[in-house]
Formats: sequence, C-alpha cells, structure tokens
Amino acid sequence: MYQDFQKHLQSTLNEIKEAGLYKNERVIVSPQTAAIQVQSDNVQGTKEQEVINFCANNYLGLADNAELIQAAKDRMDKRGYGMASVRFICGTQDTHKELERVISDFFGTEDTILYAACFDANGGLFEPLLTEEDAIISDALNHASIIDGVRLCKAVRYRYANGDMADLEEQLKKAQAQRFRIIATDGVFSMDGNVCPLDKIYELAQKYNALVMVDESHSAGVVGKTGHGVTELYNMRGKVEIITGTLGKAFGGSVGGFTTGRKEIIDLLRQRSRPYLFSNSIPPMIAAAGIKTFEILTRSNELQDRLHENTAYFVARMKAAGFDIKPTQSAICAVMLYDAKLSQVFAAELQKEGIYVTGFYYPVVPKGQARIRVQVSAAHTREQLDKCIAAFTKIGTKLAVLKNK
Repeated sequence: MYQDFQKHLQSTLNEIKEAGLYKNERVIVSPQTAAIQVQSDNVQGTKEQEVINFCANNYLGLADNAELIQAAKDRMDKRGYGMASVRFICGTQDTHKELERVISDFFGTEDTILYAACFDANGGLFEPLLTEEDAIISDALNHASIIDGVRLCKAVRYRYANGDMADLEEQLKKAQAQRFRIIATDGVFSMDGNVCPLDKIYELAQKYNALVMVDESHSAGVVGKTGHGVTELYNMRGKVEIITGTLGKAFGGSVGGFTTGRKEIIDLLRQRSRPYLFSNSIPPMIAAAGIKTFEILTRSNELQDRLHENTAYFVARMKAAGFDIKPTQSAICAVMLYDAKLSQVFAAELQKEGIYVTGFYYPVVPKGQARIRVQVSAAHTREQLDKCIAAFTKIGTKLAVLKNK
C-alpha cells in the first residue's frame, strides 16, 4: 500500500517545489535574540553565520532574558521538570494557579485557563460553549487556530471581510436566527499587522446581542501604550468576554497559551475543553518564567516604549525607501512583493547581507499576496535597524521592486 501512497506524496511534494512554495527550515545554533547564529550550507559544508533576526515573534526581546531564565531554573529546582499529567488528575501546581491569576490581573479579567499553546486554546474554545443552535461570526483573516476551532464546533458559521464593519453587521443580522452569537477576531492580524477595530466590533456586539472573542497573540505586550493589547488601545479593559493569547511571542517566546475572560466561561472550559482535559500541564519552569514576564512588564514600560520607537522608525524609513508596506499598528511590517518565488529570492539575498527574514506565500497568505514579514523587536538597536533598511534598499533596487526607483 505505501508504495502507491509514497508516489502520491512525492508527486505532491514535487508540485509544491515547482510552484516555489516549498518551505525549508533554517537551523539556529544560538539563543533567540536580535542577532543570532544560523547554519549556512555551501560547497565546503556547513558553517555558521551571524545574522540580525527580523522574523521572530520576540517583540519585547525577552526570549533570552536573564531574569526569565533564572526564574525557570529556580522553579525547576523546587517543583521538578514536568507534570506528567493533565490538570484535573494530578497536574495542577501552585505555579499554574499563580500564573493564571497574574494573567487575569494583566488583562483585567475574572479568570484564566492555561493551555499548552494558543492553538489549543482556540481549538478548544468554541465546541464546549456552543451548539448547532448558536452562531460564530469570524473575521476572514483570522488565524488558522481560530478557523480550526470553529470547524470543530457545530455552531452555524458566518464570515465577514477583514475589519469590514458593514459586512460584520450584515452577518450579525443573519445570525439573529441563532440562540447565542460570538464574534471572533484576531487582535493583530499576523500577516498584515493591522489591528481589529475592536471599539466598533463591541458596539455592533451590543446592538445585536453578541459576545466578543479576541485573540491577543500578536497584540498583547505590543499594542497599547503599556502593551496591554487591543483592549487597552481602545480603552475597553474588562469589557470583552473572551481573550486568548500565548506566552510564545512577546511574553518570553516560550510555549503555553491561555484563555482569559468571564468566570463562568473559564469554568466550563475547565470541565469540557478537550485540549485542556487531555494534554499535559505546561512545565512548572515555563509557568514560573511567565510569572516573571508579567512582573517585568508591570514594573516598567521601558521595553514597550523602545518597541514602539523602533517600529515607527523602521516603517517610516522603509516607506521613504519606496517599499510597498501594508498599513500597520503593530510591530509587524509586511513588505509586499506579491510573487512567491520573488519573496524567497529576496529573503535569500537578504541573508547574504546578514538580515534574517522569511518570505511568506500561499497557503500562509492568499495567492498573489506574497511578502516578507519584518518583525521589529525592542531588542533591536538603531544600528541594526539601519543595517536592515540599507540591505532591503540594496536588494530592492537590484530586483526592481521599489516604487520610486
């Protein structure tokens, strides 16, 4: 049997390669920070190259933070390496409960539940809460984890164009036929960098009697004056019923997801959310580092201020150089190239210049919308930003993609 299936797989993989859509994984041999060491293959074999990293979700530069590392080491000494159990059997430690409390305090919510990843948080959110009598109204550009979570639920599905409030209102009108309604949206859309219009979404939710769910994975720690996310940006702290997020981006860059919100919602998820019930607890050392992250973010706004300054500087100078940049209110700068193969060639040329980025293309983004997504960090120095802009300009000129050249 496998011989026939193998031929099918090989044919599919060859089609992906011929279309310029094959994804190669590059190997990092250093800590995740602003400048990293990567393996580079050539005719002499494998060597190491130092590059400036502009494609990590390490928005606040905490992935190699000494305080987080020490907090993880200390807790591993006191509470062990792993839990070897799910939460409700014997997998709950005081560290988990403390992290859940800290996350609730950060977002101004009533309770929090931890998951192994935000993919699990979103995947395990809708099915326990809704039935075929209910409705989910989802933004067209929502993350794959939200889409998968919706698919696992029997609720009636509606979709509205990205950030289009007129379309959302039309879908809400249709969804009045159902019992309960949830509007689901990313806080920051990861491929474009735009922020959802949460204030207008909330107004429509009030008008049409709907709940609101926001995934803050790319916005928490980044958006808002103090990095408390889109609810801070729109002065809506505590108003949204459901927030999901991750510890794997701005909050230290490790693993672990969460859902935070109304007490009864969180309580029911503890009873019925399958990824929570059937997956091991996150390790105590990860939870302890998460607690330390929120401590760092509440005692000073230095990292958020530096991130905002770096992002504004980078975006302004990239636009001035002639690049086609998607409008952004986050630390994500989408440099539009539109062609899949061009995005890969551009990224490879940039690596030769010591700039580490990734070309994004279908199916990660729609066909014809290929780009390089640059992610700015508080860890980047002005010198590193300038080097990146100069390299982009050099390659952009060479490949004739600049609008004013």
